[in-house]
Amino acid sequence: MAKAAVHFFTEDLSYTLKKKTLLKAWIKAIIEKEGYSLQELNFILCSDEYLLRINQEYLDHDTYTDVITFDNSEELKMIVGDIFISLERIQENAKIFKHTVADELYRVMAHGTLHLLGYKDKGKAAKTLMTAKEDESLSLFKVMESTL
Repeated sequence: MAKAAVHFFTEDLSYTLKKKTLLKAWIKAIIEKEGYSLQELNFILCSDEYLLRINQEYLDHDTYTDVITFDNSEELKMIVGDIFISLERIQENAKIFKHTVADELYRVMAHGTLHLLGYKDKGKAAKTLMTAKEDESLSLFKVMESTL
């Protein structure tokens, strides 16, 4: 079997993601903590317009969003997916929520990964659990970062 892999891409913009090695280990840790295995996960950073087109074409939604997750897994408990993230939404939301752009990006990366692990965000109880899981994931990131 191919080595577990996390990949980072940009689509229609230029952005240099920092801490890639740490981010890969962190994403893998989130997945394994939930009892899943990572096969392949692609994070694609793009513009609002690019993500809007995906939202319209694949989900029939005509709205801007910060993240769209596609689960391409074929085996139970084996993660294969694509997570598209609008960098423009991340920058905007970071201002609104008074986070750094990096912290907002990490939250959304965790959010997309958590969707692949079966967590939902529709309805109050599901949203509350998703936010708790995001917070737990961000705490894990801080711990891993501090051990470097």
